[in-house]
Parts: sequence; structure tokens; C-alpha cells
Amino acid sequence: MTTPNGLRLLPWTGPEGKPCYLSTDDRDGYMSRLADNVEAVQLGTATELLEQATDALADRDVDPAVAERLARELIGALRDVLRVATSRGDLLAVGELPSSAGAPWD
Repeated sequence: MTTPNGLRLLPWTGPEGKPCYLSTDDRDGYMSRLADNVEAVQLGTATELLEQATDALADRDVDPAVAERLARELIGALRDVLRVATSRGDLLAVGELPSSAGAPWD
């Protein structure tokens, strides 16, 4: 998220689960590129988990332990995707979305 003071919400949290922010004017700097890459991985993981969940729901004999593991992973992926959406939405609001940040369906 780019806040009014120009901070970008990063796609990871600090040790206590608190949000991490980046302050930079260099959209192509190392940390900005790292954040873009982490977001891309998070969106890819969410896509893969969605496919797995779709398959699992179609299988009436899915092992409950598998379903529980998948549900826990989906919770984490949803948390990540919401953080990416918040960050990118704020970047769009100020016209700063990096060109390397593709749409979530890419």
C-alpha cells in the first residue's frame, strides 16, 4: 500500500505479524523488484491452490486430512492475495503500479 506519506505495503509481515512498508522513490530498486517478485509468487501459489481445491471438492472421497491441509493453505493464500490487492490498489490510486506487476490472472 502506498500511504499518504509514500510508503508501499510489502507482501510480507514483520516478526510479530505487523505490516512492513518500503519507503523509496526508486520503483526499479532491489527491494521494489523483490516485493514485485514475491507478489507474483504469492498470486501463482493462490492460483495453484484454487485448482487443487476445485479438484478436491469434485472428489467425494477426499481424505479429511487433505481437505483440512488445503483449507489452511487457502487461508494463507487468501491473506497474501488480499495484501497484494491492497498494495496494488493503493499503487494504482497514485499511478505508481510497476510495469512488472502483471494482472493476477497472468
